[in-house]
Amino acid sequence: MLCIVGLGNPGNKYAGNRHNIGFMAIDEIAREYGFGPARDKFQSRAQEGLIKTDNGPKKVLLLKPQTFMNDSGRAVQAAAKFYKIPMSQIVVFHDELDLAPGKFRLKTGGGIAGHNGLRSIRQHMGADFHRARMGIGHPGHKDKVHSYVLSDFAKAENAWVEDLNRAIAKAAPLLAEAELNIDQLNKFSTKVTLHAPAPK
Repeated sequence: MLCIVGLGNPGNKYAGNRHNIGFMAIDEIAREYGFGPARDKFQSRAQEGLIKTDNGPKKVLLLKPQTFMNDSGRAVQAAAKFYKIPMSQIVVFHDELDLAPGKFRLKTGGGIAGHNGLRSIRQHMGADFHRARMGIGHPGHKDKVHSYVLSDFAKAENAWVEDLNRAIAKAAPLLAEAELNIDQLNKFSTKVTLHAPAPK
């Protein structure tokens, strides 16, 4: 089973926040492949479904932790333990300050660049999960970061946000069809970037 995690904060208050772009990606994947309704499991909103790939259908668990960002690791660990999902089959979608708005990069392990959701997952599970980094840009000064990530995307940004999430959903079979090695991750990243290039 593949586990695709989106990071964000629960509740309508945060729904449109930059910090919640990982939740948005999960919602788009669920819509694209007709996943069933989300259920409250593993301190998360969890959805199970199948994604068709060139190698047949693959069972996928979509996860939106409801623990608030800073404690996301508890939820991911609970789901992974229950389903015996190895780290190599966990992909975490999250906002990335160090990438320009709309840029997309995928990496395995490495630093967390001050992201509390990633920090929590690393504390509970180790560092070797795959990070799908969705660029939101930086406000310019570290004192502005907190209010920036907890503010909604501007109307002018909605087009690239929607394009990026749609491209991620369309490319999702590449995450499901084969072992998530560097070649497969690069294929996914390339397809997303091709269909949703970052705005100039």
